[in-house]
Amino acid sequence: MFSKTRVTEPRPSTSPAPAAASPAPGQSLPERPAAEGSAVPSAAPKPRSAPSILSADLHVTGNLKTQGDVQIEGIVEGDIRAHQLTIGESATIKGEIVADDVIVHGRVVGRVRGLKVRLTASARVEGDIIHKTIAIESGAHFEGSVQRQDDPLSNGITKKLAPPAAE
Repeated sequence: MFSKTRVTEPRPSTSPAPAAASPAPGQSLPERPAAEGSAVPSAAPKPRSAPSILSADLHVTGNLKTQGDVQIEGIVEGDIRAHQLTIGESATIKGEIVADDVIVHGRVVGRVRGLKVRLTASARVEGDIIHKTIAIESGAHFEGSVQRQDDPLSNGITKKLAPPAAE
């Protein structure tokens, strides 16, 4: 489709200027934003940056919140909200975790909420897990309850899971 248009445009030497000025050709409109660079800012947020890493010798007291990815190897006493959270084998988290993707290799004491939650063989979790999908590897230590929800990241979640209804 572009080859046909480009073949017809170069023939007359005065056609490119009126064609670019007129809004009728749909093909000239996409070319202009690309030339102006407006397509570059919209494409810039798509690539993910490297994850933030909290090293093993770091002890954080307080909440962490980011829209990016975080890898924790140290100790965090507080709530964590992130896009993707990886908890290393040497890490300990004491607080609530809310993330799209949660991968636990270390220890968590508190509630975990995530679209995808994965407990590896070295994971130790003491608390409730609210998830859309979950994977628990053989050898993982888990004490708490598991509840599946279509939207586990929503704020309307009760503080304590209700016991199963007896019929």
